[in-house]
Amino acid sequence: QVQVVESGGGLVQAGGSLRLSCAASGRTFSSYSMGWFRQAPGKEREFVAAISRSGGSTYYADSVKGRFTISRDNAKGTVYLQMNSLKPEDTAVYYCAASTVATVTLFRYDYWGQGTQVTVSS
Repeated sequence: QVQVVESGGGLVQAGGSLRLSCAASGRTFSSYSMGWFRQAPGKEREFVAAISRSGGSTYYADSVKGRFTISRDNAKGTVYLQMNSLKPEDTAVYYCAASTVATVTLFRYDYWGQGTQVTVSS
């Protein structure tokens, strides 16, 4: 069992930056690949970024590639999402999730946080 808690969301102007954090507790953090997903009002939850257990491999949705960076600190049990050059279309609730495999596929993630709201104003 893994518990994940997101933080760092907020309101930012277009072009600005935010860093989301996800603290995981429970079973060994380094045993899990981690992912970030987002869900905008009226839309399905979508993949944003993922990172392998060691942090050696990362994956990004095309819509965020070059603007967002996922990283992790296994000693602290935390995964981060640095979001730069934010756009109004990035507005969504952002969720952190844990999986036994590094994947972009939503249903392969077993443990989810409650989400943190990110709002980008134009």
